[in-house]
Amino acid sequence: MFTIGFTGCSFGAAAILQYESLKSRVQTARDEAEVEKNGKASQDMTHWHNWWNQLTDFQKQVILLMSFVDDFWNSLTEGQQMATGIIAVNAVVLCCWRIPSMQRSMLKYFTANPASKTRCLPMLLSTFSHYSIIHMAANMYVLWTFSSSIVSLLGKEQFLAVYLSAGVISTMVSYVCKTATGRLHPSLGASGAIMTVLAAVCTKMPEAKLGIILLPMVSFTAGNALKAIVAMDAAGLIMGWRLFDHAAHLGRALFGV
Repeated sequence: MFTIGFTGCSFGAAAILQYESLKSRVQTARDEAEVEKNGKASQDMTHWHNWWNQLTDFQKQVILLMSFVDDFWNSLTEGQQMATGIIAVNAVVLCCWRIPSMQRSMLKYFTANPASKTRCLPMLLSTFSHYSIIHMAANMYVLWTFSSSIVSLLGKEQFLAVYLSAGVISTMVSYVCKTATGRLHPSLGASGAIMTVLAAVCTKMPEAKLGIILLPMVSFTAGNALKAIVAMDAAGLIMGWRLFDHAAHLGRALFGV
């Protein structure tokens, strides 16, 4: 019930936000056209010029710094901006794992385990949870790489709905497989949600060329990469490998497709 309800609410909210965002952009374009038509731009420039001259040197430096940060943020694609937000949340959660007094709460809410008394909220929160810096860095690198492509396909609102829903759906698949096999161990990490993004991009762009960061001379198509990943996780699930949560990876890959 939680999986169905959360997924439905995520996509419903994304549809509403997309509509409101489009309406806002249209209204902004109309307002700008009205300003140009009435010739108010030159008056505004004079007002801001006078305001700038009244500031102290320190205030000007602060505003210039804020302007630099704003220019950098605007230079990123919408996908990279979304990825930056997700990376920031993951970094905060990673730091929380290093605080001894928070260990009990982190284990309760940021690891997904069907044997736990708290099962629903960790289905979402564990998607943002990493204990290892290397684990997080690898996941966030892949997210950053594919973020622009997936957001250009879906829009930022639908991308966020897919990302969050992927975490819940994959954990549900993981719960079922763990319960069926009796291997009731906790899991965490964004690997499954990243798998959804990867699978979605590879499905829409199967002929795109991909490579390995440490082996730049090796390249392969996105379609073949997806087949290889699904095959590896299917083998891991059947043979009982415990290197990754293969059931969660498979669930998210199929959801991405």
